[in-house]
Amino acid sequence: MPRTRSVILAAGAALLVRRAVRRRIATSPLWPMPALQTPISGQGGRRVPSLRLTVAERAVPAEGVALLRLESPAGTPLPGWRPGAHLDLVLPSGLVRQYSLCGDPADRATYTVATRLIEDGRGGSREVHEQLREGAELVVRGPRNRFPLAGAPAYAFVAGGIGITPILPMLRAVEAAGAEWRLLYGGRSRATMPFLDEIEKLGGERVTVVAEDESGLPDAAAFLAGAGEGAAVYCCGPEPLMDAVAAALPEGRTLHLERFTPGASTAQLGTFEVELRRTGRTLTVPAGRSVLATVRDELPNLSYSCEQGFCGTCQQRVLEGEIDHQDELLTDAERQDSMLICVSRCLGRKLVLDL
Repeated sequence: MPRTRSVILAAGAALLVRRAVRRRIATSPLWPMPALQTPISGQGGRRVPSLRLTVAERAVPAEGVALLRLESPAGTPLPGWRPGAHLDLVLPSGLVRQYSLCGDPADRATYTVATRLIEDGRGGSREVHEQLREGAELVVRGPRNRFPLAGAPAYAFVAGGIGITPILPMLRAVEAAGAEWRLLYGGRSRATMPFLDEIEKLGGERVTVVAEDESGLPDAAAFLAGAGEGAAVYCCGPEPLMDAVAAALPEGRTLHLERFTPGASTAQLGTFEVELRRTGRTLTVPAGRSVLATVRDELPNLSYSCEQGFCGTCQQRVLEGEIDHQDELLTDAERQDSMLICVSRCLGRKLVLDL
């Protein structure tokens, strides 16, 4: 009987605690989970499940390029994707990097990605090249697509080096559909240009290959002059190449870009404040430091990934303040009330985030 009484008393006490917590949440604006509108902070509708995959095959399709074929250890079908999609690879060190899918979307058994070794990069490509061998396991997120292939009467593709990876599935798709297309493919040398044999066989005379050690830099203006009215122009490669394509784009053509790195920032680098409404803290973001880095001093478990304004993981809802957007991802509608805090800043003196 005493034991039964103790169980009843414990259950009653737990019920009272839960009720007290609910009342606190409903009344306190500084409680970590106050009764505010459901936040989109850190969500943005972009979160996707993580998959644990195995490197089934590793190949070298060109000098300095590693190709990985990833599969589920259980052999289960992988989520579908369309040309232009990419994966987030969570590398053994914890670094997260984005790589375009360059295989066949109809193949639900494997994902194929390729990356060039960047000697002076941030370490992700070196880790892929040196540590991801056949049999290695890693977590991936995705697929997701911020470079989708749109319908058009004709297509003009421009790729530089490893920038061919998101373009290759597009070429296969438009060829299978019988669409009109042309490709300008540049690289340092033919030996460094992955998938070159397949592309030349696929496109024949529609493919213009420019190896710098043979012919210098590709002439984007001359190539685009032949793009028909209404053509969709897709470009991926180094920043100077994309700048040249944008500058030479004829009227009546639509341009779609896939960037490796953020464009030149026009953000004010001055100091400003960020108020975290849900946690009741106001932080100072100094010049030369990102909002993400500053906020993580206060909230170390805040999700982030690419730190370049590409993936959307750090998207946060903005309650007040004028945003200087520096990302390559958000739509115009999303930019009305949210920002990617890894790259974007404040145009004024203060931002208020839903955190």
